[in-house]
Amino acid sequence: MRKFLTALVVIPLAILFIVFAVANRHLVTVSFDPFNSADPSIGATLPLFVVLIVVAILGVIAGGTATWIRQRHWRRAARQHEADARRARGELADLRAEMATARAASQRPVSGLPMTSLPAPGHAAGERDKAGATL
Repeated sequence: MRKFLTALVVIPLAILFIVFAVANRHLVTVSFDPFNSADPSIGATLPLFVVLIVVAILGVIAGGTATWIRQRHWRRAARQHEADARRARGELADLRAEMATARAASQRPVSGLPMTSLPAPGHAAGERDKAGATL
């Protein structure tokens, strides 16, 4: 499905670029000499479509770079939040391990002491139930 959608976008763009290149193939002189535009010392004669496509590519690169530079605050905040979350996950794992060892230690009988049955919660020792059994 993704290849189909890519082809659906790329093929019309390629056709558009080809039509644009054929329609704008006459030569233009690009001058980088601000003092003598009639006979520039720094200049190039290129087809118009090449000039326009190169300028569009340079514009995309400049815009992407500017956006990347302006978003540095958000990237830094995301890295800090990720580090905080990683540290919190580590602390949680440590606390869970401590709870598991504490729970295991509290459930082990203490050696040397006899095991006695404890009265049910809410009942006093020696109290009997309806059938007469000692609770």
